[in-house]
Amino acid sequence: MISGATRVAGVIGDPVRHSLSPVLHNAAFAALGLDWVFAAFEVPAGDGAVAVDAVRALGLGGLSVTMPHKSEVIPALDRLSPSAARLQSVNCIHWVGDDLVGESTDGPGFVSALRHDEGFSADGARVAVLGAGGAARAVVLALADAGASSIAVVNRSADRGAAAAALAPEVATAVAGTDDEAAAAAVRDADLVVNATSVGMAGTANEGEVPLDVSLLHGGQLVVDLVYHPLRTPLLVAARARGAVAVTGLGMLIHQAAFAFRLWTGEEPPLEVMSAAALGSLEQHR
Repeated sequence: MISGATRVAGVIGDPVRHSLSPVLHNAAFAALGLDWVFAAFEVPAGDGAVAVDAVRALGLGGLSVTMPHKSEVIPALDRLSPSAARLQSVNCIHWVGDDLVGESTDGPGFVSALRHDEGFSADGARVAVLGAGGAARAVVLALADAGASSIAVVNRSADRGAAAAALAPEVATAVAGTDDEAAAAAVRDADLVVNATSVGMAGTANEGEVPLDVSLLHGGQLVVDLVYHPLRTPLLVAARARGAVAVTGLGMLIHQAAFAFRLWTGEEPPLEVMSAAALGSLEQHR
């Protein structure tokens, strides 16, 4: 029961009503018997810093941040974690003493999901990342920090690809376009292929499409599609048909939320409960 002592956390974005974050976190709070509640707050573009001020004024326990506020909130924070500073992107705000700290949990959540759910270690792995947006950048940085031996950033825009690769110049290189021979070789030779584009996402212009030449995929590879709506994207179906292990991006969503949960509450999150809640919600709204 919500009382005057209940701690409140939430997610800001625009749009945000579709977010699975309330489902994940409220299920976790309930499973651990924590007197917390999580809500979604639709905050228009340009008002991210105002939302941070509200965290201070209302004493909120923590905040998840999604588009278009991941950079907007930064000027209103007291400090950033090293990864958030390098990415200039924040998806989680938490208290450290009297300071509000911006963190980026997407990349660590991705690496954690690979290790926990698939038994895959990034150490020494050859990786191809499709896309160069915010999710791709977080994945590139986290995989480099986890010891990947090479990361090819495959993106149609050379400038954006180069900017993503520059986050890990020791191991990452930019490759322009999926039709380029260098891009094809990077995908063919990869141990891990990550789709960090929106291609294949339900409700978009690219729904039903795949972001690469699926003939490049083969057994021995792990293919991760960060798209999780639908749960069975065209890329996952094609990758499995080619003999690759293929998984949805739902694991990344759950594990990045788990990192935020730890930062807010100091408790170990119930991953199985969060996963079941997310799957149940997606099945219900399919």
